[in-house]
Amino acid sequence: MAKKRIATVWLCGCSGCHMSFLDLDEKLIDLANLADVVASPIVDVKEFPKCDIGLVEGGVANEENLHVLKSLRAACDVLVSLGDCAGFGCVPMMRNQFPMEEVLDRAYIEVESTALGSVPTEEIPKLLPKVVPIHECVKVDAWIPGCPPSAERIWSAVAALITGEPSESLQLEYD
Repeated sequence: MAKKRIATVWLCGCSGCHMSFLDLDEKLIDLANLADVVASPIVDVKEFPKCDIGLVEGGVANEENLHVLKSLRAACDVLVSLGDCAGFGCVPMMRNQFPMEEVLDRAYIEVESTALGSVPTEEIPKLLPKVVPIHECVKVDAWIPGCPPSAERIWSAVAALITGEPSESLQLEYD
């Protein structure tokens, strides 16, 4: 049997889900025996290769996030929402309470550490009007809950996806 191929991405979030993924520690060796990680945030991949499982952390906040999400969805058989920001938007969605101009002014003009004093126009991806969870943009097949999910929960869910065994750590709520 060929090894499963897994891709992971980090959209608008804190990277906590990927930190939990790395907290698999020795189980990363077990994962390497069962699957090939073909894309991740620590690898500079321009296009996603065909894969069996896609894990997505974070909400969709800008045009680049949306492009990455749609590209991964097209490349993978099963797309999994990894953590609560991808599933519900959570902390990144706090931006939705404020007008876009206020958000950009606070981030690029009003902050004490800002050197330029203006909002960049070319260096940053264009923000979407609102931050949304990934299932509002693409079909999501499963969800691993948590903020962040524990390493044990991630392992149980990913192992179930690889082996086809059931897992209480994997929610199949999105149809």
